[in-house]
Amino acid sequence: MLKEFKDFIARGNVMDMAVGIIMGAAFTAIVNSMVGDLIMPVIGVLTSGVDFADKFVALDGQAYDTLKAAKDAGAPILTYGVFINAVINFLIISFVVFMLVKGVNKLKEAAEKEKAAEAAAPAAPPADVQLLTEIRDLLKK
Repeated sequence: MLKEFKDFIARGNVMDMAVGIIMGAAFTAIVNSMVGDLIMPVIGVLTSGVDFADKFVALDGQAYDTLKAAKDAGAPILTYGVFINAVINFLIISFVVFMLVKGVNKLKEAAEKEKAAEAAAPAAPPADVQLLTEIRDLLKK
């Protein structure tokens, strides 16, 4: 059973998956920082500092000044503002990931075109073949 486990772990696809998960976690931190630290402050300025997180509806019919007051009172609430923030974050993160994938795909396409161009170009014959060709051409004269 231990040997089977070692074989399972040693498979390439398991290691690729592990690397993908680690890179995904690191990438998530970068994207979250980009959204939270760079993009959301700009959106906050553009929307005059409107914070959707404080938008809510109290289902008990009472009026509360803040979300905290409604939560402290134990009122059932719909926090639609938190949902709006989550949708905005999702759209921004999706767009950032789209742009990154698009950039990576462009780089891959350029590398593939370069490889295709190298493969299409005839390879120069080895030096000894060139020398023999030159000798042959000289002997023909």
